[in-house]
Amino acid sequence: MVIGIIGAGASGMAAALAAAENPNANVILFERQARVGRKLQATGNGRCNLSNMNAANGGYHGETPDFVLPAMQAFDPTATLKWFAELGLYTVTEESGKVYPYSDQANSVVDVLRLNLDKPNITLKLGFEVEKVQKTDTGFLVAGQGEILSCDKLIVCCGGLAGSKLGGSMSGYKLLAQLGHKSTKLRPSLVQIKTSWGGVNGLKGVRANCHVEIFEDGEPFNQSTGELQLTEMGISGPVVFEISRDVCYGSGEWTAKLDFLPDWTETQLSDELNRRRSSNLPMEELLTGILHNRLGRVLTKTAGVKGKTFIKELSDSEAQAVCQAVKSLEITLTEPLGMDSAQVTAGGVRTEDFDPETMESRLIPGLYACGEVLDIDGDCGGYNLQWAWSSGRMAGSHAGKETR
Repeated sequence: MVIGIIGAGASGMAAALAAAENPNANVILFERQARVGRKLQATGNGRCNLSNMNAANGGYHGETPDFVLPAMQAFDPTATLKWFAELGLYTVTEESGKVYPYSDQANSVVDVLRLNLDKPNITLKLGFEVEKVQKTDTGFLVAGQGEILSCDKLIVCCGGLAGSKLGGSMSGYKLLAQLGHKSTKLRPSLVQIKTSWGGVNGLKGVRANCHVEIFEDGEPFNQSTGELQLTEMGISGPVVFEISRDVCYGSGEWTAKLDFLPDWTETQLSDELNRRRSSNLPMEELLTGILHNRLGRVLTKTAGVKGKTFIKELSDSEAQAVCQAVKSLEITLTEPLGMDSAQVTAGGVRTEDFDPETMESRLIPGLYACGEVLDIDGDCGGYNLQWAWSSGRMAGSHAGKETR
């Protein structure tokens, strides 16, 4: 029995290893890039947040988020860590539930997967871009690079459109469309959000602990607390990724309220500023020791404090304006940065046409799909990779079963 797997990312490698557990299964793993797991190697800023211990409790999106349940129950985060340990990867779990390789290097994850793919019944075809798939009476034909190969079963796990520089593409959606499957609208998720606030121009690279609350037409939409990263175009970082899904879509007006001192009350900040008002230091040093120097200077200017030389000249109304800029800065959001910069694709091939208990197509027997190519995307913090492992294992194990 020959099993073709298109895509050697996280879900594809998980599927290949699961299918190959049947010694009578010959697995052919097609990857259009020169090496496996390229996108995986870049996740988590190169650290690879490979799972989250809370992932079995929800945190997934799509037209039918409950589609993830059978795969997550069959291969939950605990089972995933045990599996990785058996593969040879040592991991560490943070208090938040996020799981990382102990080495803190994404290449450790890729390397143990790559090494375990070195099996007699797994063939890697790197640099092989599949251009066409066709159903036959006995299985499938896979065509590309001037070759046509046949397989009895086929798993499509090409990933999503997000992150094209790392391998994101439309190929999975197109290949499944050739076999009759339809996709929902694709849009970026876990992505930076642009703002019209001019203050970001001088804050590229600044990071801060921040509470971010997003509003649509003045109504609360989402909120989170964590690390904010400021760029020349907008707001980014884990705290923004967590709440970026569906922001700036539709015709509404989108705004964000930023609290750069979520652990302080406004009274505490006001008292500290009043204590500093006897200082002969320059006004630009007003927030020194409280916030990142560049951020403190920008927020002081944003509050309208200018034209004065020393902190001791700060008025009561100006001190209140600085407190407001630090604790509740309101900025207008314009749009997500785009699919190239997104970590994950929201939307994908409709899950209603697949069996969640096996990942097999309801339209074509012997065809499977898993991972990001399906209309499932998870929250920030290891949820999407957990879906890749769970769905990949589900697809591979069922495709690897012998059929009579």
